Amino acid sequence: MAAVLSCNTQTRRESRFRECIYTPGLTSFSVWADNADAVELRLYSDPEAAVEVISMAKDAHGMWRAKIHRDIKGYLYTFRTRNGDVWNEESPGIFAKAVGLNGDRAAVVDMRATDPEGWADDVSPEVNDIIVYEMHHRDFSVSPTSGSHHPGKFLALTEEGTKSPEGLATGIDHLKELGVTYVQILPSFDYASVDEADTLNPQYNWGYDPKNYNAPEGSYSTNAGNPETRIREMKQMIMALHKAGFRVIMDVVYNHTYDAMGCALGRVSPGYFYRMNEDGTYANGSACGNETASDHEMMRRFMIVSCMYWVKEYHIDGFRFDLMGIHDMETMRAIRATLPPDIVLYGEGWAATAPALPAEELAMKANTWEMPGIGAFSDDIRDALVGSPFSPEGGFAEGEPGREERLKFGLVGAVDHPDVAFGPSWAGQPRQHISYVTCHDNYCLRDRLAIARPDADEATLLRMDKLAQTAVLTSQGIPFLFAGEEVFRTKGGDENSYKSPDSVNAIDWTFKSKYNDLFQYYKALIAIRKAHPGFRLTSARDVRDHVEFPSAPENVVIYRIWGLDGIDTAKSLIVVLNGNSEAVKVKIPKGSYSILAFDGEADPDGLFGDDTYDGDEIGAEPYSATILAEV
Repeated sequence: MAAVLSCNTQTRRESRFRECIYTPGLTSFSVWADNADAVELRLYSDPEAAVEVISMAKDAHGMWRAKIHRDIKGYLYTFRTRNGDVWNEESPGIFAKAVGLNGDRAAVVDMRATDPEGWADDVSPEVNDIIVYEMHHRDFSVSPTSGSHHPGKFLALTEEGTKSPEGLATGIDHLKELGVTYVQILPSFDYASVDEADTLNPQYNWGYDPKNYNAPEGSYSTNAGNPETRIREMKQMIMALHKAGFRVIMDVVYNHTYDAMGCALGRVSPGYFYRMNEDGTYANGSACGNETASDHEMMRRFMIVSCMYWVKEYHIDGFRFDLMGIHDMETMRAIRATLPPDIVLYGEGWAATAPALPAEELAMKANTWEMPGIGAFSDDIRDALVGSPFSPEGGFAEGEPGREERLKFGLVGAVDHPDVAFGPSWAGQPRQHISYVTCHDNYCLRDRLAIARPDADEATLLRMDKLAQTAVLTSQGIPFLFAGEEVFRTKGGDENSYKSPDSVNAIDWTFKSKYNDLFQYYKALIAIRKAHPGFRLTSARDVRDHVEFPSAPENVVIYRIWGLDGIDTAKSLIVVLNGNSEAVKVKIPKGSYSILAFDGEADPDGLFGDDTYDGDEIGAEPYSATILAEV
């Protein structure tokens, strides 16, 4: 099929993927399997035996259809396709919206019956900046120290008033106290690597093993065997986050499936939804055994409709695309054009290995400027600040010299800037730049700092932590924080904890008391960013016009945002980042300044209240940041 898709054909797109439409008197089934020679629908009134097998009829567009003229709400169903003489294994269909235990069969449900009370009135809150907090459901609430009554579940994020053993806020109250504006949840669709039927043995996985893209994961539900419960509880979580003032981003993994022939995409239409090598093997840009073919028309349509479905049915506010570099840019632009403009889109601008498409067609970081409205993670600012996760060598925040220009590149949001001798630029606008130092992948920040600087004591590591995150939260673009780093979480040096136990991954909420100084610093940094739009300029031109880098000593970066009349309450903002083990003094334009951060302390109202600093020189203590607002 030609890989061409008009973005104004939403209704036609959706009709191809409405595999089960329920009413009490009639349920219609359809599945796209253009290369199949026969398709049958199998109905189950109980998990064991198919009570009815119905031959489906094919239309001119490759759709196979069947209708049941009675009330079959609560039934499970599968599709089975035949190619030649070979009947493929059963599957719940490529667009199953409700599934039973472990997602092997789809379910007939009335989607409106899954709406929690008040769902029709649920709206996304207004926010003045995008500050992302990435979390895994189990990490955030499974520890007994979280005080949650639903540890590790969707419902943990609906609970108010949860406390740590020391009486400090946890859960959704902790997020409100911290001040982030977007919560990014790791994959929450139905994935294959946790056995939902085994509730006695704790199981952990990040969830990058897609099985059913459009139904919630059962292990995060209080009743994985009830298709309606997992849907309702995910909606309750999203509604609670909205009510608390947060928008919700979902991590999506359209780039591969857990098992090419063990998932619906491979069983319904073998070979079509994946890129294949010339020898007939699966291309493997994901390093997970296969890569999906976003450049094929129906895979592209599937991704667009799936994203729209999560927005419309679950009120999702944004998507983080895993290994986005495997997808072609045409598909990513079509998704952007179809979704409402306030839906946030960004992803990993790379692949695990080379995908089976030319690099110039792919949604790689280098091509971000060709995808307006879509961002990419900045490994540039990450590597500048703490070093590459694939090298023991540290970065600027750990005292490693020679990282200044790459750090400046990240501070301007990877746009072209005359004062930055690093590049080429890859972002067309600063909001395409996702600024971060760590995420669920690789080492968490505390462990990364300790590996790069095994000689440093804990007090020094805490200084480096604050320095790194000050750069992230004062950089242009979208800042991104990994859950628990505000309380100095550790994974005990586990670099790849994707299936490690809760003892490794769970956040210990007693750390909020032990490292409350760090938490208060993060909280103040977020408040400072919110109070000063100068840290989130909206265009590349504004960044070039208003940002400069005065000269500085080795391993010191001075970042000045000036000419802010009409943009900010401050006339100018100055950030001094000192990556040295000794204090420094630097020259600044003479003026009257409120000191917002100094020597590991921060306050959006000024550390010294109404008292101002008047002068043309300012200091920065070892491994620390100084932030000034000109009044």
